Amino acid sequence: MADDDREQSEGAVSRRAFLKGGAAATGALSATLMPGVAEAQLPLAKDADPRLTTVDLRVNGVAYRKEVPNSRTLVEFIREDLKLTGTKVGCDRAMCGACTVILNGRNVYACSMLAVEVSGGDVTTIEGLGTTDALHPIQQAFIEKSGFQCGFCTSGQIMSTKALLDKMPRPTEDDARLLMSGNLCRCSAYKRILESVMTASRLLQA
Repeated sequence: MADDDREQSEGAVSRRAFLKGGAAATGALSATLMPGVAEAQLPLAKDADPRLTTVDLRVNGVAYRKEVPNSRTLVEFIREDLKLTGTKVGCDRAMCGACTVILNGRNVYACSMLAVEVSGGDVTTIEGLGTTDALHPIQQAFIEKSGFQCGFCTSGQIMSTKALLDKMPRPTEDDARLLMSGNLCRCSAYKRILESVMTASRLLQA
């Protein structure tokens, strides 16, 4: 009797059988669902609209006027034109929150909007919160509570925390969970992120 047959006849689920079943299920699922996802994840055409527009933006209290391609995203403007690389690019599809900045008092995904669309706006990035010598209380809270692991999502988490606490200085844990749900952590440090948010709230009230 073959090993696979023996495993099935004995009612056992071996690692080999599990992997085979998983691969088959994944293949079936991919055939029906993955084409749309794959298409959505194709790289965007670089500078698909070559026309230039002058953009006026206030970033971290500094006024900037720059001529940029109409297809330049806000996160590209921040990182490439202004060289403020604290704002990260994760999925580039408005799903993970790594690129979160505050625009006119509201946390937004900087990868999902064009620089020309927000011309005239007021933007705050992670560089606008504190300095090495004088951390913002939210930054201090994330350090104290270890609200990070790899750190890639941390700037976005902090900016969403800032927007949350500006509007709701004393959130409950349920409030914080709901309002921070647009920021993903691939390392799953959610418990510590929540502790960081609640600690930041207390520090800002002190």
